[in-house]
Amino acid sequence: MMMPRFAALVLASALPLAGCISIGPKAPDHVLVLTPASPVQAGPARTATDAQAVTVAPLSAIPSLGTQRIMVSNGTAGVAYVVKDRWAAPPAALFRGLLAETITARTGRVVPDPRVQSITPDTRLSGQVTAFGLDAPGNAAVVTFDAILARSGRDQVEYRRFTARVPVASQDGPTVGAAVNQAANQVAAEAADWIGAN
Repeated sequence: MMMPRFAALVLASALPLAGCISIGPKAPDHVLVLTPASPVQAGPARTATDAQAVTVAPLSAIPSLGTQRIMVSNGTAGVAYVVKDRWAAPPAALFRGLLAETITARTGRVVPDPRVQSITPDTRLSGQVTAFGLDAPGNAAVVTFDAILARSGRDQVEYRRFTARVPVASQDGPTVGAAVNQAANQVAAEAADWIGAN
């Protein structure tokens, strides 16, 4: 069966454009994630009362971290971003997941998903991510978390800043991502130990 002349002309005219059309932004070279240094191990179910469980609320971040791009600080008021690589999610969301995993692994306390509103732990951790990327002049990855903790049975809240720096051998995305991952795990471990086992 022969193709109608009009359809053949449309198909032929579209072929040269096939390699030129791009729908959406160019995909990043690497999509980076955080991996816990202390993951929760598979095993028996954990149980906890509201007093023993911990809520890790969705975290906030400074405006320059409200993106999946990898932030680069130049040591002054300005920031830039790594060109070709991205985080898999905004830094505050990635760090919140790492915190929850690390708290459970290091303390044994249950950290329910905050979207499960029927569970309301008495201990609540919230805060803001204020650094999560490369300090270019210092040649180091930096993660800083300003934590606010409301403990069970207390009428006061506690504030503490956690920060970690990890030197980088080069300033490409995967190298910076690995160093940020290490720094984030250090901060998460210190925050988990601050919360404690009960």
